[in-house]
Amino acid sequence: MPPQSQRGAGGRYVLETERLGLRLPSLEDEEPAAELLTDPAVMRFLGGEVVPREHVPEVIAKWLRRWEEDGIGPFVIERRRDRRVLGRAGLLVWDARGWTHSTLAAAGRHARPELGWALARAHWGAGYATEAARAVRDWAREERQLRRLISLIAPDNVASQRVAKRLGAIPTDTVSLFDSGDAVVWAHPPAVERVE
Repeated sequence: MPPQSQRGAGGRYVLETERLGLRLPSLEDEEPAAELLTDPAVMRFLGGEVVPREHVPEVIAKWLRRWEEDGIGPFVIERRRDRRVLGRAGLLVWDARGWTHSTLAAAGRHARPELGWALARAHWGAGYATEAARAVRDWAREERQLRRLISLIAPDNVASQRVAKRLGAIPTDTVSLFDSGDAVVWAHPPAVERVE
């Protein structure tokens, strides 16, 4: 189920940071999603395949299904000052038995929730990915009680490795993903338990 504050909200932010607002995707996000999904430089590390422009609505529909199935999925990242869509950050469930996409229920104890991010090329290098991913990580821990998160990063994706390091993640195993070859599993530190 989508976050309660987002249902029927007409684009209100679920999460906010100093510079960013994060909200659920909608079918009206086709243009900014296309900027991301049709760019070979962006898609190089996101499955390797550029999405044909006519298939972008199907990808958005898949993002929305993930929210319906697990109550987690990708958020659209907007710059708060001008509501410009910068990219996406959110959670994707992997089944560690074959490193394929799954749901929490279907993967069961083999589920590995991944914290991921992707920005349109025009917005690289401004710290937006770290800012958005940190907000999603904290939300996942507090609102969805997901204590163990990973990020799957290609061995030569230096920019995402820097983001993972800033978030406190450490590289562990290398696995072979069903759609894009080898990826390093970056383990995010467990949530700190609050003592009251």
